[in-house]
Amino acid sequence: MVSTKSPAPGRVDAIRGRLLWFEADPYLAGEGEAVRYVEDGLLVLKDGRIAAVGEAGALATTLPANAVIADHRPHLVMPGFIDPHLHMPQTQVIASYGAHLLEWLEKYTFVEEQKYADPAISAAASTFLLNELLRSGTTTGAVYGSVHPGSIEALFAEALSRNMRIIAGKVMMDRAAPAALLDTPETGYEESKALIERWHGRGRLSYAITPRFAVTSSEAQLQAAGALAAEYPQMHIQTHLSENTLEIETVARDFPWSEDYTAVYERYGLVRPKALFGHCIHLSERERKALSQAGASAISCPTSNLFLGSGLFDLAAMRAAEPAVKVGVATDIGGGTSYSMLQTVSEFYKVLALKGQRLTPFEAFHMLTLGNAEALCLDDRIGTFRPGMEADCVVLDSAATPAMHWRIKTVETLFEELFVLMMLGDDRAVAATYLMGAPAYRSDNA
Repeated sequence: MVSTKSPAPGRVDAIRGRLLWFEADPYLAGEGEAVRYVEDGLLVLKDGRIAAVGEAGALATTLPANAVIADHRPHLVMPGFIDPHLHMPQTQVIASYGAHLLEWLEKYTFVEEQKYADPAISAAASTFLLNELLRSGTTTGAVYGSVHPGSIEALFAEALSRNMRIIAGKVMMDRAAPAALLDTPETGYEESKALIERWHGRGRLSYAITPRFAVTSSEAQLQAAGALAAEYPQMHIQTHLSENTLEIETVARDFPWSEDYTAVYERYGLVRPKALFGHCIHLSERERKALSQAGASAISCPTSNLFLGSGLFDLAAMRAAEPAVKVGVATDIGGGTSYSMLQTVSEFYKVLALKGQRLTPFEAFHMLTLGNAEALCLDDRIGTFRPGMEADCVVLDSAATPAMHWRIKTVETLFEELFVLMMLGDDRAVAATYLMGAPAYRSDNA
């Protein structure tokens, strides 16, 4: 039997390491029911999926003599991280000196996004973004393009070449932006429909109907987005909701008939399962109930909300809805300040602490994997290590940096180890990343 410490490109039949995954939400089910941990575990792979998972000693004897085992001991092996909200055209906007949301869009984002009329710029940014996600252990992303259909063509082509699961859509935006970034209700509909027909369902690609937000879409365009949603009920929808108080005031001015911000999207049939609402900071009880009952998801973006001073996400209020609102956590590149989902949940922990709430490390890593898969309605495919699931994995080194190596010497439990990873970890803690069981990234120190 062949064993390799560092996977090279090519066939991998099994992955060995300390396996950690979740079968349920630890907050709801308790750690005993939710957490699965195998100290010396083996993922057996077949055709890009998990064929078996369990103790290495028992499963290794079932493999053929020429099986290739990627041996990552003593590292943790988890399902790949999932990022349910980020912007491909903002990879060179990240770390632009702060302002409030609408000013930041006008001063930086809209200026940058005009460049994406150039296919070469879209292609280069797509390659950079997917490289950076994989380097950070992120194997699935829900991504906004620019208004230009070519931005999504480039992103989907790059993701298809890597066999990477990406949900993405061309932004629909017909007002409150520079003329070079505006479509119309008609062209937004037609271009989105053409992209759906060309790309949705190819490889691991899914299209998301993407009106940027109510500030930049007229009623006619939201109606066109709703028409797409009615034509394609299986499609994701992604937009922004209740991020900033000035944004909320603008929506109230532009839609004076609306009871609240969420009601704007409700009118046009955009609040439903597989609808992803970024931010959701300042929601009323009625709005949380509307999301809850519709099966829509609220996506928290902690580094972005702190950077732009937008506010603090209220997880407890989302959990208190009947039923609880599905919640995801995301980087929101480039309002967000890190591609690393580890750093993202570190900031989420701090946001919740300011609200008098707590996020355990088991809850945090559940959110990065199965929890975000549930928010995307993809938990039948990704996010856990059940047989038949797609074999997207991240390998984590809990002693990757000098500070982590020093701190980990005093750690005695898995709970403590995960907390060190989420508070001190970043892309340097990612030793390797796999897509459908194939090596997609390997750290120099792996």
